[in-house]
Amino acid sequence: MKIVEVSNSNEIKRFHQVPYLIYKNDSNWIAHIKQEVEAVFDPNKNSYFTHGSATRFILENNQGETIGRVAAFIDNKKANTFKQATGGMGFFECIDDEQAAIVLFDTCKNWLAERGMQAMDGPVNFGEKDRYWGLLVNGFEHPPIYANSYNPPYYQAFFENYGFQTYFNQHNFIKPLTQKLPEKYVNKFERIKQNKDYRLETINKNNLKKYAEDFREVYNAAWVTHDNFKEMSSKQAMAMMQKIKPVMETDLIWYAYYKDKPISFVIMLPELNQYFKVTKGNFNLWGKLKFLLQKLFSKPKYVWGIVFGVTPKFQGLGMESYILNAAAEHLRTKRPNYKKVIMTWIGDFNPKMIHISKSMGAKNYHDLKTYRKLFDENAIFERSPIIE
Repeated sequence: MKIVEVSNSNEIKRFHQVPYLIYKNDSNWIAHIKQEVEAVFDPNKNSYFTHGSATRFILENNQGETIGRVAAFIDNKKANTFKQATGGMGFFECIDDEQAAIVLFDTCKNWLAERGMQAMDGPVNFGEKDRYWGLLVNGFEHPPIYANSYNPPYYQAFFENYGFQTYFNQHNFIKPLTQKLPEKYVNKFERIKQNKDYRLETINKNNLKKYAEDFREVYNAAWVTHDNFKEMSSKQAMAMMQKIKPVMETDLIWYAYYKDKPISFVIMLPELNQYFKVTKGNFNLWGKLKFLLQKLFSKPKYVWGIVFGVTPKFQGLGMESYILNAAAEHLRTKRPNYKKVIMTWIGDFNPKMIHISKSMGAKNYHDLKTYRKLFDENAIFERSPIIE
């Protein structure tokens, strides 16, 4: 077997072809958009290159056929915030051959160690955690969520036999919209609704700057206790809004206010793989046309809850009941084509949100793991800290 570091257009093409080999007999699989994956490795499109580095590799068998791929990266802003300097590996795909997997893992380990790293997380993204993050270990019968991880079951043994340990577990939940929230949540909603200091509103596309700033205010207050939290800037918040604007449906994004101050939000989108599946992973001109036609003429069944937040001062007061019940009731009565909501993954470092999701009647959809491999086998392994 031979490792090749990706450095030219032919090798980039081969890197993107590997998943089509792995999933050729998997009817559930929906390809990631190759232009979006490619953007991860483009310094002109991925701001992480301003404070980090990345490379990728393909693996050939003795006949010169491509049988695997992987990427390695270092985020210098986060690498040294752990007990061991930690890099990342991701975009792993491999035929069912453990020796091939070991070659790919060793390649990442050696590349990272040469640059001062003492551990690697994987499979993760050279970017935010909302995409390409974690290894699927349960829920293989369900189609993948847009830009989220999906893989064959045999990958888990590859990772664990190599010495990767669970850094945290991730859970996607799903809930039928026809199923109302438990009575205690409805009662909390009605109680808060009576207080005129509270109000709800859906997003207005003509005033995205305001809603980006409201989002940023709640986000920075609510996520400050998360591991390696970095405050979101106004520029980042606005960029996020502009990114989702083409697929944004205004009545899927809700804000809660107390005396006109933003205190909570829920951002949902149509689950985008319902549209992207027709592109077969290629968002070229023809792919864009197919996407637009699918978006125009199909009626999506799944809503994708990508983020929910409450400022600390209002946590524990029933705010999740107030905003989520209102959004769910609206969808039940005004948007009956939506049958279920799929929630973006929640790590087991956030037991409060897992408890809330389950108590609202949500069930597991996909379970994933983020692993960490310590290069020194005698070093003490520590899991991700729990959010208090």
